[in-house]
Formats: sequence, structure tokens, C-alpha cells
Amino acid sequence: MPQQSVPAPVHRTVPGPAGRIHLVEQGSGPLVLLVHGFPESWYSWRRQLPALAAAGYRAVALDVRGYGRSSRPADVSAYRMTELAEDNVAVVEALGERSAVLVGHDWGATIAANSALLRPDVFRAVALLSVPYAPRGGPRPGEVFAGMGGEEEFYVARFQEPGRAEAEIEPDVRGWLAGFYAAFSADTMPGPDAPDPHFAARAGTLRERFPAGHPDWLSEDDLDVYAGEFERTGLTGALNRYRNMDRDWEDLAAFDGAPVTQPSLFVGGTRDASTTWLSDAIAAYPATLPGLVASHLLEGCGHWIQQERPEEVNRILLNWLASAPVRTSQSARTGG
Repeated sequence: MPQQSVPAPVHRTVPGPAGRIHLVEQGSGPLVLLVHGFPESWYSWRRQLPALAAAGYRAVALDVRGYGRSSRPADVSAYRMTELAEDNVAVVEALGERSAVLVGHDWGATIAANSALLRPDVFRAVALLSVPYAPRGGPRPGEVFAGMGGEEEFYVARFQEPGRAEAEIEPDVRGWLAGFYAAFSADTMPGPDAPDPHFAARAGTLRERFPAGHPDWLSEDDLDVYAGEFERTGLTGALNRYRNMDRDWEDLAAFDGAPVTQPSLFVGGTRDASTTWLSDAIAAYPATLPGLVASHLLEGCGHWIQQERPEEVNRILLNWLASAPVRTSQSARTGG
């Protein structure tokens, strides 16, 4: 698509199944819905919104349920995958659209993939950043995570008990976030001989293993934005996503092993544990993502991929959006 003049981003809220959904919108054209991960917000897409808008897309980054200015239900089970998928559908409908392309990072990638799986009538293509698609299957996730780490405790298991992670994070949200972002950024992550920050001593804290310093992509102003939101909302809504993994496993039983068939894209970093630990999921893409258009591993990149390498990720996204399978899918949906 030709480059267009870029309007200013617009903040708005739209109705969703659990209340309000806050989003930031920029540009006009085919709808591209951007879904963030943990512990982030719509702001994670600040470098993608103007690039997509300039290329002729209606780019919309939302605050996932439990984050930012979106509603935060008190019930832990309100954060199950099926409800988050319906939030995405509600955004599309509230914006007056019939379909959208989904782009997700981290938990947002898993939400995007499952939204495409559950509602192929609405989501015509899906791009996954950092976290590969792995179909529902295997043993109950809670049992798997509880058994990881031996004498140490995996962070996902640590997040399961309501209030426990909050007690570590919320006394110093800004400091904890800075350390968490640094731990999984390529330029600041601990070396291979250092203790793994994905794990902690059972009587210790995750933060004990976080490195000092800020990654290059994270300015003081950026950190202020993230910290300000979580200082206002707390972390419970965000952490409740982790507390629904067993419910998701039950809810999605009918989709055991199911592929996502829409045109798809994967972009990961070679220094991201999400791609190295889940290399088998990437190898299975011919079966699990039969519509895969392209897969990229960015050399030397960590987990926060669209913030660590915004120009490269933007170029990959725009090339994919302009590719024949994605455009053909769009035309078939819109009648264009």
C-alpha cells in the first residue's frame, strides 16, 4: 500500500463483554488489531501504530482485559482465553468492522492464535511475535509448571497463587518492571553462567536474579508509562492470565491439536527463551500453522521484539500484510 499522511493516534473506549476496552487507534484502511503481553499495555505497540497507519492500515492497539484503562473484573476466571478472544471480537464489532488481522506479542500471541482458532469468521490472518503457536494438548499445564525447576520454582508456577507475586512486585512496581524487562532483553539479560531469571529459590524472589540497568529500547519516559499504569491498577488483572491456564486447557479440549489455518506469520528472537524452549513448536509449523507465509528469527534479539527491533519488525509485518495470501484472504472477506 502507498504511504499515507499519518493522523495523530486517538484514545477511546468501546464496550466489551466485561465492561470497557481501552484502545488506541491510528490510520484508516483494513483493520489490524495489536494485542500485547505481560507486563505491558497498548504502549508496547507505539512504534508499530504510525508505521501501519502510514502504510494504509487502521492500526488499533488495545489494553487487554485487566490492564491499563480496560475493565478489571474481580473474578479470576474472567481472564480465561475464551473470554479474551471474545474481547477481540467485541473490538472488531465496536469499530464497525466485520473482520481483522491479528498481531500479538507474548501472551498476546497466544490470545491472537486462539482468537483466530475460535473465530475464523472474524480473524482472517494472524501474526505471532516471540511466542510460537502450540496447540492445546498434553498434560494439565499446572502440573507441568509445578514440576519444573527441581529445587527452584518456575515463574509461571510462582504466579499461580493469588497475591503472592503481587506481594513481591507492588511495593516497587517501577523497579521490578525495570528488572523484568532487562532480564529478557538481549542487551541486558544475564549471561549463560548466571542464575536463570525464569526461576527463583522457593523462599526467595524473582527480582533477586534481575540484572541492573535499562535495556536500550526502554527510556526513562517509557518506564514511567508502564510503571504509572501498574501503580494505578496493581498487577492482579495481568497476573490472572497465568491463573487460567488450567481452565484454558479444559475449555479448549475440543481443539486438542487443532491447527490455525489462516495466513500466518511468526517472528522471534534468537536470544529469547520463548523461541529456544519452544523450538519443537516452531518445527511443527507445517502441521500447526499450515497457512504460514513467513517465519523469521532475528539474530541477537531478545523477548521484547517489537520494541527491541521496531524498524525490522515493522518491515516484516508490512511485507507480510502486503503478501498475496493475506491480501487474498482480506479480499475474500470484504468482497473487494
